[in-house]
Amino acid sequence: MALRIRDFGSNVLLGCVLILSTAPCPVGAYLYNNRYVGDQVFRINPASNIEVQAVKQLLLNLTVDLWQPNSASLIHANSSVDVHVSRNKTQWLSRHLQQAHIHHEVLISNLQTLIEKQTGYRSSRKRRSEFQYDYEVYHPLEEIQSWMFEMNRTHPHLVDMFSIGRSYEGRPLYVLKLGKRTRPYKKAVWIDCGVHAREWIGPAFCQWFVKEALNSYQHDSSMRRLMNQLNFYIMPVFNVDGYHYSWKTDRFWRKTRSKIPKYHCRGVDANRNWKVKWCDEGASLHPCDDTYCGPFPESEPEVKSVAKFLRKHRKRIKAYISIHAYAQMLLYPYSYKYATIPNFNCVESAAQNAVSALYSAYGVRYRYGPASTTLYVSSGSSIDWAYKNGIPYAFAFELRDTGFYGFLLPETLINPTCTETMRAVKTIASGLLKKCTK
Repeated sequence: MALRIRDFGSNVLLGCVLILSTAPCPVGAYLYNNRYVGDQVFRINPASNIEVQAVKQLLLNLTVDLWQPNSASLIHANSSVDVHVSRNKTQWLSRHLQQAHIHHEVLISNLQTLIEKQTGYRSSRKRRSEFQYDYEVYHPLEEIQSWMFEMNRTHPHLVDMFSIGRSYEGRPLYVLKLGKRTRPYKKAVWIDCGVHAREWIGPAFCQWFVKEALNSYQHDSSMRRLMNQLNFYIMPVFNVDGYHYSWKTDRFWRKTRSKIPKYHCRGVDANRNWKVKWCDEGASLHPCDDTYCGPFPESEPEVKSVAKFLRKHRKRIKAYISIHAYAQMLLYPYSYKYATIPNFNCVESAAQNAVSALYSAYGVRYRYGPASTTLYVSSGSSIDWAYKNGIPYAFAFELRDTGFYGFLLPETLINPTCTETMRAVKTIASGLLKKCTK
């Protein structure tokens, strides 16, 4: 079927031919040639500043993949460190941690096995219908984009699909606008997922949100009220190049895929590239680091395109929500400094209500608070930028879990994770319809 969608990035109409694949891509295509066989994830718990320095030195010698925190500079005493270690370095690290009497444990004993289990659910699930999209498996970029076209085609009165630009590698940056066309100027909520490529539960949630909003519109009065009175801009995959790469080559890729002159390393941390206290504490100037801030603010076309769109619509967008993983937290500004935002009481109340709503589903507890004190200090983040640019409610979710699976949250947990997060996001959106006077 031929569809025409708007391209906000180039101001031209794109003629697109959609071939919607209902069958999931074969799992075997995404097992990375067994590159992670024998790799392990350690959890290290330094108990003093001396142990912190020892851990930093050990990790520097090994050149490992830090999961939590995402930079060695953010390692502190009495805070756990989750680190992915290649199979030829695991014994060396374990021996040196034991010699230094630093408490540690192996969270994941064979990373390849867990990767295979993460995507194994899709092959064991019975197909409900030939044309029914499965929201309880992870989908590669091509399937997600085909699904977006299908949502646009089948829900013309509630969905509008458009592109806000193109990625470094030339992929379109698609957004779905959800909402009843009741009046031209409505308050709006922006939700993006997949800023960091390896956090697959993010895009799964954005798809889940769209599904729930559309399927429950007729029978759920609270959802109908939200869709009638608000617009939702949903960007299921922000970092399209990185997400694609995380399926095809490196499951734990985090950054964009832009090339850095004079360096063999590629990519920029898309959550350190925003024009707000850019490349200060919590960001790196080195292109090979996972928290590399880029050569200049908004150097990444993905960040620049979203920033341009948000600036254009900032008078109407009242909430910015970015979905990440993992930590089970709900964070709000500031990220770059230890200070209280002017509308702290309203935002704190919204966060508390959202976390309570999330807890009501399955009893999963989330911490909430300013990003700088609840997680760590980071500069150039999207929530700080959104807040500084006039969006009064800016949140970053860190979804399940707290490290047992890390970035490899099984497909069996997509449903509960998305169900509880849906309650939290609906609570935040519902709060926008009320006047906060605190």
